[in-house]
Amino acid sequence: MLGTSSADQVKGVLMLQGDALCQADINLKMPRNNQLLHFTFREDKQWKLQQIQDARNHVNQAIYLLTNRDVNYQFKTGSEVLKLMDAVMLQLTRARNRLTTPASLTLPEIASSGLTKMFTPALPSDILVNFYINLNKLCLTVYQLHALQPNSTKNFRPTGGSILHNPGAMFECGSQRYEVSHVHKVECVVPWLNDALVFFTVSLQLCQQLKDKLLLPSPWHQCDCVLLLVSEPQVSQLFLSVRM
Repeated sequence: MLGTSSADQVKGVLMLQGDALCQADINLKMPRNNQLLHFTFREDKQWKLQQIQDARNHVNQAIYLLTNRDVNYQFKTGSEVLKLMDAVMLQLTRARNRLTTPASLTLPEIASSGLTKMFTPALPSDILVNFYINLNKLCLTVYQLHALQPNSTKNFRPTGGSILHNPGAMFECGSQRYEVSHVHKVECVVPWLNDALVFFTVSLQLCQQLKDKLLLPSPWHQCDCVLLLVSEPQVSQLFLSVRM
């Protein structure tokens, strides 16, 4: 259930299964005439959230790095384990960043996105929508546009990429120039995304703790037990727990 925007301009219900938005039911109240518009996803369509797909791919790569050795393999040097931990932490950091840092898109990129073809009835030409993940929230942004006339005296300055565009932003699509007149952002908390972010933090802390122990000035035989932990299933299980 999407939280309402200011003045209840946008309300909606979304269904997220893994990385797929499989249902959407959105009501939009137009500020100019208070007309109520209703849109739903077409029954034959699902919208894949690239952020979740990318995060999952990075997690799978981290798991592969931890499990692609023979079960009886023993690490020979501390630097070998440090190198492995650096590689695993890089993948986990990239996965977490995909959920915490939405992509910056230009308005023409949003306008040409396949998302515009997901709805029935079709979206009006003066409406743009964008879905994205921000931390543990699924966000919907609705842009209402004003078509600029060819003889407009406004200084046309196309807007660059941004996570959220403000009213007054301008862009050109085809031969038509537009200005954003209203912006509505609504969001809802996805509990399992919050769990995933916690697991990322715990996993990175575990990797760092292992690195810190290896970097302590101590004889190699005192580190043997630490090194062998890397191949133990209990450690791998922590990374498996953030699988999406």
